[in-house]
Amino acid sequence: MPKRFPQEAVLRDGRRALLRPFTELDTDALFEFFQSLPADVRRFAWHHVEDRSLIESWGRNIDYSTVLPLLAFDDQRVVADATLKRREGGPLRMVGRLSWLLHPAYRGQGLGTLLINNFISIGRAYGLRHLTCMLISDLEADAVATLRGLGFQEIPIPDYGSDPDGNPHDMVKLVLRL
Repeated sequence: MPKRFPQEAVLRDGRRALLRPFTELDTDALFEFFQSLPADVRRFAWHHVEDRSLIESWGRNIDYSTVLPLLAFDDQRVVADATLKRREGGPLRMVGRLSWLLHPAYRGQGLGTLLINNFISIGRAYGLRHLTCMLISDLEADAVATLRGLGFQEIPIPDYGSDPDGNPHDMVKLVLRL
């Protein structure tokens, strides 16, 4: 794991955030973060973040060689969770997959850009060739715009995803060549 953490950041509005990798000791804080999110945000998370045992299993099974989970803290409170995943073998072993979730009160302050820029640098240090992520086109338009501004290319996929009620949503795959 790169030795760039912990890292302090000043957000656009002057608040400070501390970035560092998730550890087993952060399980409670991460679970509380997920529960603090509005229900309409939680329902579109990639994992069932309302299941405390899932978060506890993440803490018990950390393997930084394949998954680098970063947390952003405002004091002792988690305000963002971001992850860079890598495969150990196969044709996609040179591709890093990104996911992240920011508390709505911290969006638009540069925190997402900071997290992704860290993953771009880390991906290069790991020797990855690409970074990729999949987003819901309409609901995550701000995140799509952020990644587009960082040089990610968009591949739209109509009706590829669905919400918890089964309604279809257009998705966009974003890819950055490192």
